[in-house]
Amino acid sequence: MTKIFTPKFNFSFIFLLISISIYRFNNPPHYQTLIPTPSLQQQQPVVTRKNYIVRFIQYKKAEDHKTYLEQNANEIPNVSCSWEWIDRNNPASKFPTDFGVVAIDSDSVDSIVKKFETLDIVKDVRVDSSYQLRNLLGGRKTKRYERIGAFVDGRKRPGKIFTSMSFTDGEDFVAAAITANQTTDWNRQLLSQKPQVTSLFGADALWSKGYTGANVKMAIFDTGIRSDHPHFRNIKERTNWTNEKSLNDHIGHGTFVAGVIASENEECLGFAPDAEIYAFRVFTDAQVSYTSWFLDAFNYAIATNMDVLNLSIGGPDNMDIPFVEKVWELTASNIIMVSAIGNDGPYFGTLNNPADQSDVIGVGGIDYSSNIASFSSRGMSTWEIPHGYGRVKPDVVAYGKDIRGSAKGTGCKTLSGTSVASPVVAGVVCLLVSVIPESDRKKILNPASMKQTLVEGAVKLSGHSMYEQGAGRVNLLESYEILKNYKPRATIFPNVLDYTDCPYTWPFCQQPLYAGAMPVLFNTTILNGMGVIGYFSGPPSWIPATEQGNLLDIRFTYPDVIWPWTGYLALHIQIKEEGSHFSGEISGKVAVHVYSPPATGETTNRHSTCVLHLNLKVVPTPVRSKRILFDQFHNIKYPPGYLPRDSLSVHKDILDWHGDHLHTNFHSMFDMLREEGYFVETLGSPLTCFDADNYGTLLMVDLEDEYFEEEIRKLSDDVVSRGLGLVVFGDWYNADKIVNMRFFDDNTRSWWTPVTGGANVPALNELLRPFGIAFGDRILNGNFRIEYDGSRYASGSNIVKFPKGGYLHRFPFFNTAGNGPTDKEDAAILGVVEVGKGRIAVYGDSNCLDSSHMVDDCFWLLQKMLDFTSENIKDPVLFSKSFKQKQPLDHDENRLPSRRTDLNFSMYSGVIGKELVCGNDSRFDVWGTKGYGLDVGLPRHQGVDLNPTSDFNRTRGFYLKSLVVFPSRWIVLCVVAVFGVFLAASLWRVRQKRRRRRKISGSTK
Repeated sequence: MTKIFTPKFNFSFIFLLISISIYRFNNPPHYQTLIPTPSLQQQQPVVTRKNYIVRFIQYKKAEDHKTYLEQNANEIPNVSCSWEWIDRNNPASKFPTDFGVVAIDSDSVDSIVKKFETLDIVKDVRVDSSYQLRNLLGGRKTKRYERIGAFVDGRKRPGKIFTSMSFTDGEDFVAAAITANQTTDWNRQLLSQKPQVTSLFGADALWSKGYTGANVKMAIFDTGIRSDHPHFRNIKERTNWTNEKSLNDHIGHGTFVAGVIASENEECLGFAPDAEIYAFRVFTDAQVSYTSWFLDAFNYAIATNMDVLNLSIGGPDNMDIPFVEKVWELTASNIIMVSAIGNDGPYFGTLNNPADQSDVIGVGGIDYSSNIASFSSRGMSTWEIPHGYGRVKPDVVAYGKDIRGSAKGTGCKTLSGTSVASPVVAGVVCLLVSVIPESDRKKILNPASMKQTLVEGAVKLSGHSMYEQGAGRVNLLESYEILKNYKPRATIFPNVLDYTDCPYTWPFCQQPLYAGAMPVLFNTTILNGMGVIGYFSGPPSWIPATEQGNLLDIRFTYPDVIWPWTGYLALHIQIKEEGSHFSGEISGKVAVHVYSPPATGETTNRHSTCVLHLNLKVVPTPVRSKRILFDQFHNIKYPPGYLPRDSLSVHKDILDWHGDHLHTNFHSMFDMLREEGYFVETLGSPLTCFDADNYGTLLMVDLEDEYFEEEIRKLSDDVVSRGLGLVVFGDWYNADKIVNMRFFDDNTRSWWTPVTGGANVPALNELLRPFGIAFGDRILNGNFRIEYDGSRYASGSNIVKFPKGGYLHRFPFFNTAGNGPTDKEDAAILGVVEVGKGRIAVYGDSNCLDSSHMVDDCFWLLQKMLDFTSENIKDPVLFSKSFKQKQPLDHDENRLPSRRTDLNFSMYSGVIGKELVCGNDSRFDVWGTKGYGLDVGLPRHQGVDLNPTSDFNRTRGFYLKSLVVFPSRWIVLCVVAVFGVFLAASLWRVRQKRRRRRKISGSTK
């Protein structure tokens, strides 16, 4: 046996190992994380340990959890000193807990976390995130109160992204443009003209009845409060949850919030002066907080039976799972939570968490004229997109501009922001809670019943949509009347969808229904005042009011369990094919039966019937050329991935988190298209899930995801053979810039690197490859004009490949990518071309369509592009002979952008590692299937010069690497291994032949 290991065989085996080693050296592992290894040139902190939250499935004493981990985790060799339990000395320490905080050495994280998560009573292990307040109060920056955001000059400050305390006095905001040189005398005069916010709601009417918030336990999660503040008569308890040794409010925010709720000062009265104030100091003087601090404070609020909790903060991260789930547990414990929806208005899709949760009362802000404040965030919720539709939020709005409240020392001050509107509603809630006798409060009041009381009593504001105002302005006296006679029940919010009620039901009222369209999704909230848990008795039913109602084809999706206190009911609405020529209104109602287990002392289940009224407009099916399909499926947003902003000149918010939906940050584009007579539908499933014969143009804007191989094949056939128009708006993508945008978060102790650029240009290039079109890696900025119209090109990409016969437009722009000339250079940014039966228009920047960061819109350009792709109307300037390509554009010096190889893109993608399937937002006939047109090949299209001599087009129309990011390296590794084995076998055969020759030679001697 030992003779097999000859030197030659050993050499072949060594060669195999060397081959594998060389491959691995040149192809490092694809780390499945957002934490690439930083370059040596970059400074980075010395990171030795991270803090992690270990969540348990049981409540026990912290010492018991500590002992449990030590006894089990230390079984791993050499790790006993690699982690330690962090003691938390705060008021919650005397109560059982369901989590612990541990510090783990960076080089031992994987093994220790893996061990922890195998333990029986460990739920999960997550990084202890830190909360950094952002944009909490609206207004201008003043010398006294600095507006501190999460990002400064494009760099992230310490802490997790959350709402900042800007502390801008409302008077400065109002008067600044008019009286820049006037003194504070103007402010005092303006202050004297402001009414008490309590009088605007009629709080004195309830005070006169003896309702003042007495015996209501009001928890205020903020920056603390002075114990001897003269404005408060009942500060019951102050607790500190931070790492600072103070209970006092050194910033003034917590004091102001408490004053709006419970001040007794005549100059700045609160709503419930007799409420018991429990001040939870959860933010440091630097306005930073950790998830673990919140978890402890929430547990303490549960253990001490708080009635109402105000949280005047918010942020875009709705995937901080320990935080989100603890909020569920808090409301499930019958604590009514009120929270600000954020100050990221007037943009849509900017709701902050936790106000966007259905079990929380989310509050927006209005001014004294009952107009939605410009700073107030707008809905819809973005949890559900890109593969669904958001819910209506905020729930209600309240005055939040120029509101008077308590200063941290003495006296009053005026502030603006949704963090002001939130305590206004919290004060209203406190007052309403005190209406119910203490003995009956827990029987009647809960997060659902209180929300029902507020939304049913609210006053709908004219001129604003439900995604701006929810149910409308809080009406204290009307809610009081509802609460007096309240009986536990379940309801639907909103309970009416009326296409004739515009603009309240925007965007639904903006576009009627018609046969053959993608289903319209309407996502409602079930409010179950009967119990913390509830169930649907059976499927919902559609009950038409007239015979025409039978033309409506409606399906429903809903959860198995309604918990805590709330659930959802989503409607998927289509018009049947027999209604293709119908014009008119369809009315009726959706009914659903809900039940909850019996309450204490009851023996039978509680039952309730929820009703949603529908009044829908229907028109005959539009002609194909007027129908546009908007690709929503290939959008990725923050969270969970670090998706960078599209315009790199915007430094105050580096994340792309507004949803990229027609009804969020592309709402202005949607309105414009409707005004121009187009009918715009949303595709929330892969490109195989629509019938191209129904649409004039597929509109693809600012997309970040990859594409299935079948999608690329089908789109190619749809354009060339079926005459589908294609309009693509790209965005910047530069690998070096992406790396330079990473930052080290000192709280999560990890590197954050963008998942992709403004758009996923490498994926777009694969999609456009059959047409000979590709974007480059320039980052271009500048203004341009086409005849009489102009726009701003803001961090857009350049076109580097375009077919012969197309029309290509170039403009002199600055390239800020650092990979080209520093002076202006002519760059191609706009191209139009005919491809077989179809037509394509591409443009390298999407910011001019995005309402969030738009400088100048380019709706005029989009209109010209759609005229061409949908109706073959050629603008004489765009199609001037001087712009026609006599040869294909294929510059060798323009290297095509490449994908990142240092992350697991499947963590964020709806394509990589996923199955191609048409979801519940596609036509009913393809639900659960792969869709249409999957039997087509990948033709080479007439009329398009694919330039077969270029390296770009010698490759396949798509390649495996993009669809299987990680397995590809193992395929190559296997090839190397097989080659090594083959070489070893060959050498072994040569050795055998030589042995036979020696035997023959020996026998002849």
